[in-house]
Amino acid sequence: MGKQATEMLKGTLEGIVLALLADRAAYGYEITAWLRDQGFTDIAEGTVYALLVRIEQRRLVDVEKVPSAKGPPRKVYSINAQGREYLDEFWRTWSFLAERLEQLRKGEK
Repeated sequence: MGKQATEMLKGTLEGIVLALLADRAAYGYEITAWLRDQGFTDIAEGTVYALLVRIEQRRLVDVEKVPSAKGPPRKVYSINAQGREYLDEFWRTWSFLAERLEQLRKGEK
């Protein structure tokens, strides 16, 4: 992934992760694996874990510690009502920006 794509991803990764959590609860490694499966191969686990800490602190997700057969309990994240409101706003903003960018690309002003 190039520098430009990396910078764009930084601004949207929070929304992408919340969109994933809107479909199902997941723990950090699952989220990282899903992102990589979707082509975001350059994303480091540390980036995802730092993001999860931020969205937890901002109370956009609920966290449940679930026992793991392979070590300490896992933190499973699920989107909550505040997170859904944030995600709705993210999608509204994304749609607005995408429409304007498409107009620019087509030469419409």
